[in-house]
Amino acid sequence: MSVEHPAPLSKGLQVTHGFGPVAAPDAQVRAAAEQRQTQLTKPAGSLGRLETLGNWIAACQGVCPPRQFERARVVVFAGDHGVARHGVSAYPSEVTGQMVANFLAGGAAVNALAAVAGATVRVADIAVDGDTDPAVAQHKVRRGSGAIDREDALTADEVAAALAAGRAIADEEIDAGADLLIAGDMGIGNTTPATVLIATLTGTEPVAAVGRGTGVDDAGWIRKVAAIRDAMRRARPVATDPVDLLRVAAGADFAAMAGFLAQAANRRTPVVLDGVVVTAAALVAEDLAAGAKEWWLPGHRSTEPAHDLALKHLRREPLVDLGMRLGEGSGALTALPILRAAVATLAEMSTFADAGVSTADELDAVDLSK
Repeated sequence: MSVEHPAPLSKGLQVTHGFGPVAAPDAQVRAAAEQRQTQLTKPAGSLGRLETLGNWIAACQGVCPPRQFERARVVVFAGDHGVARHGVSAYPSEVTGQMVANFLAGGAAVNALAAVAGATVRVADIAVDGDTDPAVAQHKVRRGSGAIDREDALTADEVAAALAAGRAIADEEIDAGADLLIAGDMGIGNTTPATVLIATLTGTEPVAAVGRGTGVDDAGWIRKVAAIRDAMRRARPVATDPVDLLRVAAGADFAAMAGFLAQAANRRTPVVLDGVVVTAAALVAEDLAAGAKEWWLPGHRSTEPAHDLALKHLRREPLVDLGMRLGEGSGALTALPILRAAVATLAEMSTFADAGVSTADELDAVDLSK
């Protein structure tokens, strides 16, 4: 059975900040996938969540049975944050640029996990506070974002440039054939703006949302809570305007991730979300492009308290919970083989009719007394 309903992009909808409301994945194809699940050689529902995942992928692709991912692509958005200079992280800001070089050399966790999951890695320097390889800096907005507990992260022009950069990166990857995207992050101190965004948008007090990030000690945690409290005070007046919120309380890397996630949904391309940083950007992206979240799937649950708050706000359940908190796209990549399994079972299993296997209904119809 092959059902295909490639749906057009939304038209005639009000556009907000360059992004409009997003049409949902194809409901007719999802229904066809649900029906196919009942015909496969297994008891109904016996593959549990793999079945609903397969149905979602089919709906995103607009075809049943779905196609296995041929070009899964991770984009790691790198950026520094001025607040990191004020003792909220266990590592110095210089590590961001050093890790970008490590990604390019293939020596990071994201590289190892991508090789196992059948994905490739791209790094985008959006706001690293230093020089990086020109090959990854085409969309660079600035060197570091402002210290959000005492100043705006970006200017109005910079937040517009960062959103445009994320949108352009999504277009570049999809135009090159990407059929599944993963957003990753790298930036010392970036869990601080992530927590500010999430706590502000969910109405949560700082102490209930702040985690240890890269592993700060008690004194560092206290400094981090104070920085987040002060940044939230600055963010509250602009909380209902997603662009202003990114400008005041986030950073260029967050704005680029938000643009990337919103545009991926506009381009009808599924995305696996990573941890607290990416999911913070996703909250803003959903405000930019209502309905975009229907195209996203959380790969894992981070140990950061703010991540759980964000997942509940998006009403999304992650695939795995392994106590991870690295970022880079590592949690999403760990979950990717599960998505591949969901595609494989829906697309490659035989139906009862194809395999000549009797169904329960057929057996019930047999007169066993003869």
